[in-house]
Amino acid sequence: MDSGNKPANGKHPEFSVVVTCYYEEKSIDEFFSRLKRAMDSLNRSYEIIMVNDGSTDGTWEKLKGFRESDPKVTAVVDFFRNSGQQAGLTAAMCLAKGDHYIFMDSDLQLAPEEIPVLVSEFDKGYDLVSGYRKDRKDPWARLLPSKLANMIMRKASKSEFRDFGCTFKVCRGRLIRGLELGPHHLYSTVEAIANCARYTEIPVSHSPRRYGKSGWTFKKLWKYNMDNILHLSDKPFQVISGFSLLLALLFMVRILVDLFTPFHLLREVSNGLILNVLVISMLVLFAILCLVGEFTIRSFLAVERVPKYIIREIL
Repeated sequence: MDSGNKPANGKHPEFSVVVTCYYEEKSIDEFFSRLKRAMDSLNRSYEIIMVNDGSTDGTWEKLKGFRESDPKVTAVVDFFRNSGQQAGLTAAMCLAKGDHYIFMDSDLQLAPEEIPVLVSEFDKGYDLVSGYRKDRKDPWARLLPSKLANMIMRKASKSEFRDFGCTFKVCRGRLIRGLELGPHHLYSTVEAIANCARYTEIPVSHSPRRYGKSGWTFKKLWKYNMDNILHLSDKPFQVISGFSLLLALLFMVRILVDLFTPFHLLREVSNGLILNVLVISMLVLFAILCLVGEFTIRSFLAVERVPKYIIREIL
């Protein structure tokens, strides 16, 4: 960890505000001003850590200016390339010293003024409080994939969480640190929820994006969902192979029924028997492929050491 991240008084702040930025040159000044006012209104200790997720506009220069001029900004991070929101949050959390974390985007779609509302709910004893965008102001091309993703994530985490894609959260630091995050293991709301019993969601306002551009694409969203499903499912392929074997058993019963069919229906029995044998063979083969697939994926994950992000500079 970067030694320059220690608060001036040598004590841990109560909150670490972790912020991801992607092409926010036009919005970052307004965001930072509003964030500071919201955090100061709490009258509680805090630090701010901001990550430039590979932006090549003036975002990084703005962040460096905040670091130099404001002691509350204890670290700013620059990535070599765009690595995604989860990577940005992870890098910031690895540097954070606070007892609890506040997550935010800097695109002004979420209002920093609502931080006290989430903190007030967090003070009731929850380990994670998340905002959910009750009235999203995004185009349908983003809303439809998001709805599908939320449905998948609810199944994967076995929860009733509504909005996994909303970054706006207050979370207990011990929970996040227990996940042992880093370049090879990125933060995931799904994983946090799966390891947390005391969580809740509250509605937050959502505004249309005024500046910059979103880093989320359909390809990135799909990969994120698949990573979460494989990560959280203890036996993802056994479930599929087990289902396949169950179907095979049902078809075997059907074969036995066909074998005891009267002789005058032999032609129909033969056709049905051949079809059922083919179906059983395909299902058993599919089950075997699933088992091989699980072994392959688990072996790959065990040896994979490719970092999900690389830090270009920390100040």
